[in-house]
Order: sequence, then C-alpha cells, then structure tokens
Amino acid sequence: MVERPYREAEEISMSRSLRKGPFVDPKLLKKISRMKPADAAVIRTWARDSEISPEMVGFVFGVHNGKTFIEVRVSEEMIGHRLGEFSPTRKFVRHGGKMQRDLEQGAAPAPAAKEKETKETK
Repeated sequence: MVERPYREAEEISMSRSLRKGPFVDPKLLKKISRMKPADAAVIRTWARDSEISPEMVGFVFGVHNGKTFIEVRVSEEMIGHRLGEFSPTRKFVRHGGKMQRDLEQGAAPAPAAKEKETKETK
C-alpha cells in the first residue's frame, strides 16, 4: 500500500487532473501576449471555461454570456477561477407575481394614506 501525503482542501476539490494542468484557451494567451495590461482595449472571448492565470491580471475581458459581452477586470484574487464565473448567463427578475406585489404594496402605505394620518393627528 502506497501512502499519499495529505493535500490541502483546495487541491482535493480540483476537477481537472494535476497532470494536465489548468486549461487556458491558447487563442486567449496569444491575445494577451500581444497586449499590455495598461491598454484600455477589452479582450472579447467566448472561452468561459478558461481558468484565470497570473498573466491575465490587469486585463479587461469581455466574457460572452450567451447574449452580450460582460466586462470583467481581472484581479489577483480571481486567479484559479474560470472566466465564466464572473459572467452570469441567467437574469434574475424576482420571485412572486401578483401575490408578491400585493404584499409589497401593503408593507409600504400609499402617500395619500400618510396625508390622512397627519391631518387626523393635527
């Protein structure tokens, strides 16, 4: 039986093999190598599955969410995450419907009701 050294929790939760290494789209790396972080240009990409590497820090990416490109400015805290995590694909409107609207209106009294209350107290 071979004993393995204990790994940190971060290493165990990785979904990609350590042998393969992190996936970064080659076209994305090519675009980064041609530019400087100080450039104001947005790098548009559809590669949501690319991991953020240290070379990407300081760049602004336009990550496609299925409809539009959402601008993502990469910082050091984002290293190891994927570009798609910062570009949500679903738009949350809100829960409820007619019942929820009635509850919200009941919680905030109408301005006319407030005026009546102030006139009655005078």
